[in-house]
Amino acid sequence: MGSAIGDTLPLALGIAISPIPIIAAILMLLSPKARGTSVGFLIGWVLGIVVAVLVFTLLSGLIPAADPNASKPIAGTIKIVLGLGLLLLALRQWRSRPKPGETAALPKWMSAIDSMTAGRGFVLAFILAAVNPKNLLLAAGAGVAIGTAGLSAGSTTVVILIFVVVAASSVAIPVIGYLVAADAMRGPLDALRGWLVGNNATVMAVLLLVIGVVLVGKGIGSF
Repeated sequence: MGSAIGDTLPLALGIAISPIPIIAAILMLLSPKARGTSVGFLIGWVLGIVVAVLVFTLLSGLIPAADPNASKPIAGTIKIVLGLGLLLLALRQWRSRPKPGETAALPKWMSAIDSMTAGRGFVLAFILAAVNPKNLLLAAGAGVAIGTAGLSAGSTTVVILIFVVVAASSVAIPVIGYLVAADAMRGPLDALRGWLVGNNATVMAVLLLVIGVVLVGKGIGSF
């Protein structure tokens, strides 16, 4: 189980450090309907991560079991493909960095956050967590690592739970913090939003590059 946790933690951090959902959550916390919308967003974010990693874990469990010391070409090939996908996304993110003096462009849907309801916040977060290509690749990598580790049902549940807690923490912490101390959180949240907007592409490019290389390396090591 320890090995599976170690393999999935970097992938969980990759989801957790995604700037776009954090920015979206912060904008919701600074909007007129902060409490309802942000809670809906958090629930959708957590559920989306759970569904994504669970689906890939179940699918990976269909890969024929092998001797722990034997090569695992199927799992290795999947990891290499996923790693290469993350490297391509890293290149795309790097090229999308704003030029000096240029304002970073954000998704157009963020302009509608002020009028967003809790239900729409839930749907948006679920899509960002379970359908967004970057998160999908990271969840797939985690699912393959868990599903091919030969764990019992109980151990699998524990690993998935740890993965989800880490992956969802970056959205959960500001939302819960706001619910506890709204006035004290407004200033720091606004400052964090500004930093993330300016450094979104750079942060994600470096993160995806590192995780992609690690995943390709683990894939090669499976042969």
